[in-house]
Amino acid sequence: MKQVFKTALLIGALASPLAADDLSDEVIGYMDFATYEAGIILPEQLTEDVFGSVTFVDTRSAEQFEAGSIPGAINIEWREVPARLDELPESGMVVLLCNTGSLSAQATFAARLMGRENVLVLQTGLIGWTERGAHKPDA
Repeated sequence: MKQVFKTALLIGALASPLAADDLSDEVIGYMDFATYEAGIILPEQLTEDVFGSVTFVDTRSAEQFEAGSIPGAINIEWREVPARLDELPESGMVVLLCNTGSLSAQATFAARLMGRENVLVLQTGLIGWTERGAHKPDA
């Protein structure tokens, strides 16, 4: 039941802003203790030895995903991540991405708030990886 409450709270938070009085203790606790680096990875950190062990989740629309993504990525639109959390591995590094990192950051925050500490956002997104990614395997 607690997980259902968290999910409902999170979906509501993503759908419309909440007043400060409406924030749950868990959201406040997360924000109080999260470091500035928590939940992010830079394209430069995706070296060849790291790349092969990552599950990439492209959070853009299906049309954008089909036009091109990081090789091996799966597609779960950013708004669907909370409802499809069970499709993300519970262990190992899971990296969410979009074009710039802003929508995938919201999905990453949701997943981390729901207990998935192994989920990271690719800061600067697909654009950053295309320009500065440390490893770019053949498709």
